[in-house]
Amino acid sequence: MADRISEEAVRKAVNALLKWKTKLQPQSHHQYEEDGEAKAEAEAEAESDDSIYLSLTLKKAPPQQLTLTPHRIPLRHSLLPKTHSQLNFCLIVDGKKIKSEAAHKILKNQNFPFTLKVMKLSKIKSDYKSFETKKKLHDSFDLFFAAKGVVPFLPMVLGKVFYSKKRKVPVTVDLKADGSNWKEEIERASNSSLLFLSSGTCSAVRVGKWGVTEGQEIVENVFEAIDGVLDIPIPKKWGGVRCFHLKFSDSLALPIYEHQPTALLVGEKRKRTV
Repeated sequence: MADRISEEAVRKAVNALLKWKTKLQPQSHHQYEEDGEAKAEAEAEAESDDSIYLSLTLKKAPPQQLTLTPHRIPLRHSLLPKTHSQLNFCLIVDGKKIKSEAAHKILKNQNFPFTLKVMKLSKIKSDYKSFETKKKLHDSFDLFFAAKGVVPFLPMVLGKVFYSKKRKVPVTVDLKADGSNWKEEIERASNSSLLFLSSGTCSAVRVGKWGVTEGQEIVENVFEAIDGVLDIPIPKKWGGVRCFHLKFSDSLALPIYEHQPTALLVGEKRKRTV
């Protein structure tokens, strides 16, 4: 990848974004320090804009089957706070292949370094019907996991509360019923990000978080994420990528890669159009 994307270019883009974000902080605090309610609203808005995104632009829209479910993209460094023991996670299971009682027993025996609650999909469907109850569920946990079998049903059950901004969409985990791979699989999932390929040519995946990941960690995440993106069966792999950018949701997009046609191909095209 080094011959296509310069690590120095990625580092410069990351540092520029972090510098830009740093300059915004004192201004936001001063602007709202006199108004408690406005300050709270500003902080809530800032919280929604604290991720650095790797923006992917393809030459052509991806096949429809690639847009139906999110793709788990591995990261070198987690976007979660390093104090995992203070976090609350939720695992959604089907209650059939993986029963909640058995799941609780497996989790208890594996000593996870964080709190992980197991919930059956049917219970969520029956107990969290309204927008308010879904919002309460959304806000009760820092991260959601979902056993592979329930993933197709989640958009209908969880609704817009989870899927409008997509920051707490459950991460798919491929769990064996005997629990033999649970700890490894869930830890890998917690060190990942979700890529929702759009029906158009532009998509984005989170690779950093303000106040959580350091500059060099974000740089390493960028390269790890690009590898993960290219592991998805995107037609032509690199040949199907038009460009990569880095950005906050409210910043300029800084380019780190743009496809450049070879001089030979350009020359051949010109000859054909004469």
